[in-house]
Amino acid sequence: MSFATTNPYTGEVLKTFPTATDDAVLAAIGRADAAFQGWRKTEFATRAAVMQAAADILRRDSDSYAEVLTLEMGKLIGEAKAEVELSAAIFEYYAANAERLLMPEKLPVADPAEGDAVLVCDPLGVLLAIEPWNFPYYQIARIIAPQLSAGNTMLLKHASNVPQSAARFEALMLEAGLPEGAFINLYASHDQIPLILNDPRVHGVALTGSEAAGAEVAAIAGKALKKSTMELGGADAFVVLADADLEKTVKWAVFGRHWNGGQVCVSSKRMIVAGEIYDSFLESYARGVAELRMGDPFDPETTLAPLSSQKAADDLKVMIQKAVEHGATATPVGPDAPNQGAFVQPVILTDVGEDNPARYWEFFGPVSMLFRAKDEADAIRIANDSPFGLGGSVFTSDPKHGAEVARNISTGMVFVNHPTMVKADLPFGGVRRSGYGRELLDLGIKEFVNHKLIDVVDIDAAF
Repeated sequence: MSFATTNPYTGEVLKTFPTATDDAVLAAIGRADAAFQGWRKTEFATRAAVMQAAADILRRDSDSYAEVLTLEMGKLIGEAKAEVELSAAIFEYYAANAERLLMPEKLPVADPAEGDAVLVCDPLGVLLAIEPWNFPYYQIARIIAPQLSAGNTMLLKHASNVPQSAARFEALMLEAGLPEGAFINLYASHDQIPLILNDPRVHGVALTGSEAAGAEVAAIAGKALKKSTMELGGADAFVVLADADLEKTVKWAVFGRHWNGGQVCVSSKRMIVAGEIYDSFLESYARGVAELRMGDPFDPETTLAPLSSQKAADDLKVMIQKAVEHGATATPVGPDAPNQGAFVQPVILTDVGEDNPARYWEFFGPVSMLFRAKDEADAIRIANDSPFGLGGSVFTSDPKHGAEVARNISTGMVFVNHPTMVKADLPFGGVRRSGYGRELLDLGIKEFVNHKLIDVVDIDAAF
């Protein structure tokens, strides 16, 4: 496994990095464990100052940080700057709220003889974060900001195609004042993950990635009796009820499916439209998609990014062809893809029958699946007919009714009149094949702490 920056727009290999040796991995675990012994005792105010400093540095050097994202995985430069700001907002959220979120909780015991019972949150120790390439900074920030704030220390095994993004974040945290060893970027191979998780100094793993990767890592963690959280794939339903504002809904649909080149676990991959407006929606949606412009991601006029690699583009084209072989209709939309860059021309898949396995796939790129719903109940049925359960949305002119429909959609997140979004102060996570555990807010910061009971009992009263 090699770590290399390959520009998805030019195809140029810009920089390579050697994979860590086993000895280097073990040494990094030792440094992280040594750092934990001091960091765990550090006051919240000191931890908060580091988190705020990280946010301030990201904002100060936003252009420089964003450029790395665009070079490494092809993200539109405007979207890259937005990711830098989102990462800064996450650090700032925990700088302001971590101490409050982890305050000891006095328990309302039923019997005074049970004593004065308090629940406290202690950090576990060294944790491993395994992160993907599609949001190289945000994915790191949303795990290390809460866990470092809780007093844990972190090892990072990032995707092999974003090594410079990983290195920039390690340097960021050192500049922000984090002690050396408290956050270490490791160019570790997949084969070294068991070595890390079986080490007694490592106490948990958080993974964002594919189902296959999640299943493999969860099995290793489970066998080692280590805590794990998994944020895996998604095939978000974009439910359009008959009374939806069509113009506004179509604009959100185009954005919801194609931001970040369509390479988002919570992008609007399955559009489920009421039969009465299906034809009008399809016509307007196709027109909106056709207006997207593929090109240089550094050009502010470009609105559709290349995929992260040529392999990703080739694999997506194979998936489209297999969907067609099983009976789907694939309609290319807009101009042909440029000759330069890892682009895939946007495609709309229709006639995806219930016997078509593609109905249950996650297309990671500019591919939209459209379904005609007979009625509202049918729309909910189609939305829930998925192995995934990450996000989703409901569009309607009646928000109150939209919330009622949302209650019937089985996912970790549902938005009314907006595609699934990510924010520093909203929880993130899913169910079923989309994984388990939550990130951000108090849910995220409490995933890797020891919820410890301290009960002061009056012995004389007990007897």
